[in-house]
Amino acid sequence: MDTKKLIGEGYKLFASGDLKGLLDRYEDDAELIHPESDYLPVSGSYRGKQEIAAYFVTLNETLQCLALEPKTMVAEGDTVVVTGDSRWLARSTGISYDNPFVHVFKLRGDKVASQRAYFDTSKMEHALHPATTGQAAGKPLHH
Repeated sequence: MDTKKLIGEGYKLFASGDLKGLLDRYEDDAELIHPESDYLPVSGSYRGKQEIAAYFVTLNETLQCLALEPKTMVAEGDTVVVTGDSRWLARSTGISYDNPFVHVFKLRGDKVASQRAYFDTSKMEHALHPATTGQAAGKPLHH
């Protein structure tokens, strides 16, 4: 199995909006882990295909992906690490932003068992809540 090809095909499914095809790439008990934030509708951990599907639906309702460009993929055993660049548009404010990312995939056979994402949450926070960015809101930011 070519693990980099498998992950690359997943990015193409995401870009085309094929949620069913993308979810078919995940194990039934897969986990999707994003940085925590009290200010973002998509943050934290999602377990199982149903929660992961809900994550992708909320992501699409909140943001429009303008570009998602994997730049580097490194595979070692059952792990694939992807670095890349992304561009997003906050649907509620019309603010767009660029955000580099790192995704770490753990595979079980030919399916994703876990995906951990690393990116700058402050850029998404600013795009979604421009009037409150940088203000103390009584809750700590988690990056």
